[in-house]
Amino acid sequence: MRVWPGKPYPLGATWDGTGVNFAIYSEHAEKVELCLFDAFSDIQERRRIVLPERTDMVWHGYLPDAEPGQLYGYRVHGPYDPGAGHRFNPAKIVLDPYAKAIGRDLWWDDSLYGYVRGKSAAANGADEVPDDRDNAAFCPLAAVLDPAFTWGEDRPPRTPWHKTLIYEVHVRGFSIRNPAVPEHLRGTYAGLSSEASIAHLKSLGVTAVELLPVHHHVSERRLIEMGLKNYWGYNTLAYFAPHLAYASRPSPRKSVLEFKRMVRTLHAEDIEVILDVVYNHTSEGNHEGPTLSLRGIDNANYYRLSEDKRLYTDFTGCGNSLNMRQPRVLQMIMDSLRYWVLEMHIDGFRFDLASTLARELHDVDRLGAFFDIIHQDPVLSQVKLIAEPWDVGPGGYQVGNFPVLWSEWNGQYRDSVRRFWKGDGGLASEIATRLTGSSDLYDRDGRRPHASINYVTAHDGFTLDDLVTYNDKHNQANGEENRDGTNENYSWNCGVEGPTDDQHIQELRDRQKRNLLATVLFSQGVPMLLSGDELSHTQGGNNNSYCQDNDITWLKWDLNEREEKFLEFVKRCARIWHEQPVLQRRDFFIGRPIRGSAVKDVAFFEPSGREMSDAAWNNPGTKCLGIRLAGDLIDDVDERGQPRGGDTLLLLMNADWREQPFRLPVARAHNVWERLIDTAHPEELHGTHEGGTMYALYGRTFAVLRTATPEQAASGFTEAQVETLRQEASAPEDRPLVR
Repeated sequence: MRVWPGKPYPLGATWDGTGVNFAIYSEHAEKVELCLFDAFSDIQERRRIVLPERTDMVWHGYLPDAEPGQLYGYRVHGPYDPGAGHRFNPAKIVLDPYAKAIGRDLWWDDSLYGYVRGKSAAANGADEVPDDRDNAAFCPLAAVLDPAFTWGEDRPPRTPWHKTLIYEVHVRGFSIRNPAVPEHLRGTYAGLSSEASIAHLKSLGVTAVELLPVHHHVSERRLIEMGLKNYWGYNTLAYFAPHLAYASRPSPRKSVLEFKRMVRTLHAEDIEVILDVVYNHTSEGNHEGPTLSLRGIDNANYYRLSEDKRLYTDFTGCGNSLNMRQPRVLQMIMDSLRYWVLEMHIDGFRFDLASTLARELHDVDRLGAFFDIIHQDPVLSQVKLIAEPWDVGPGGYQVGNFPVLWSEWNGQYRDSVRRFWKGDGGLASEIATRLTGSSDLYDRDGRRPHASINYVTAHDGFTLDDLVTYNDKHNQANGEENRDGTNENYSWNCGVEGPTDDQHIQELRDRQKRNLLATVLFSQGVPMLLSGDELSHTQGGNNNSYCQDNDITWLKWDLNEREEKFLEFVKRCARIWHEQPVLQRRDFFIGRPIRGSAVKDVAFFEPSGREMSDAAWNNPGTKCLGIRLAGDLIDDVDERGQPRGGDTLLLLMNADWREQPFRLPVARAHNVWERLIDTAHPEELHGTHEGGTMYALYGRTFAVLRTATPEQAASGFTEAQVETLRQEASAPEDRPLVR
């Protein structure tokens, strides 16, 4: 096979229509060999070609006879000296970090480890002896990709942040048991974008799916030997390649094409695609881990090493951390992000353990190089950026501290809402702050309410159904004697641990689910729903289901009557969220009258109908409050410059177990409130109530009312009363706020 010098850029394997250029970065390598395989079943490479050129620490060569579909890997020669941070071992074929398609997944074997693995643990120094067994029969291989794809009229939806409703979803678990999805498409990219799946997403008002990791990942050997898998996918091997197993026909090219078709189909339905990405660590683990890619290419540069360079600095709890201080590592991450936006048409990213990416030296630096590069990038600065604002290292909890352009998973919102509805006291001020956008965290440096991603459940932790069913985690199926997973769930089982036939407990659990879900959708900020919560999905109390690729995590679609009713409730709440501009404010409330009105844009009320006093705010027993959101005072315009005013809403929240009569504030204009939601009476719709009267707010109940027009109020009043309301609607507003 002919070999020409080629070029050092772009990195990876690049098909130009006549041949393939190969380029790989390694500062400390002494020689790099390109290994070519003819089929995924080959147990040895058919050709081994020394890359002829080295430019700026990039090894490169051009093969005019190579074509798309070619399987390949690298043998990288250099010192094996763990004490100096070097772990080169040419007996190990390693995966190209820029692989855009996976041609063969790994098969676990001792030969995948760079050191002699056996009776002596690596912790005792056994990793200082290199393993000379060839891994060619078991190593993962990349495939040369022809990226050609007809995108047609695909356009990113560009949904504004304040109109975004996120649905966190696992590609496989979402559709694998859905009988409405064609059987051969279930659990795949095509299954997620099937007609039945899209109909479900649209019925929930979803504007963006946030996919759990779809970068190609591997399951840890320990899990495989236990009969488990890394289901969530936070164990990345290839940052440019879609996960092979999620394709309905798992071949290198077809997996990429199917992913693109999924994105194109979702875009056609105005649904954005956000990827959960894991740039904080890789699947190679700590010093006892395998040599699969970066470790064997240039360990000392790709990873953050400890003072003892045999060991790794670990801010992630997964054994290693990528070296964000190394320019080539930053380049790899930025190249990967741009590739997914420009080539795969992705609309945004959620960064797992994002605090790790912000560590310049040891501490988290919110003005670090990673943020500087993204902010200056003309591509990445224009997509949605979401941080998981913590890691496991010192000072890693950084909720509220990420810079402008970034939104964050608001962990304080999650915990506050859970604690409030389970009945903890002393949270009145906290819950009011969280429901109105968490301005204490985000009202600085030009950030807006959309900086807060509001959620009560996510993949990591209890599902919504389990949150009201279990006080304690039940993770025995994970094989770690229930030691894994968090112990601080702020959950409440409503009196019985686990499933029960007690009708009263079932009804209470259903109401608590409605309370929690409605709170998310009626808060300022960006709501995020966990896939399956709307279906009352349970994981049997497992709050760390990362290794469960089975019925524990797969969504169940054959719903009983109670579950169907809850699904309809979720849909109704989502419709209200979409219809009400006051729930989609672009700016924070100011808490005082604006534009010459005597009415505040937001006001808080005690059950007596008076505005909240300092005593009420500070009373640990305050578990009931009302929040009025003045929709007609939104100081904002839409994308066409039109005022965004709408209905004024009244949110009534009672987390006490006792019923609390609540005197309704006087409604502006015609003094009538229309009930939209009452979680104690979920099937009773559109009742009307006059301002100043008492509203029966049951224990553990969330009610939402809006100001009613005379026509809306007509169903609840006599003809004479309706005429009076019409007259009042046109009269000047000069009545007091509360009576």
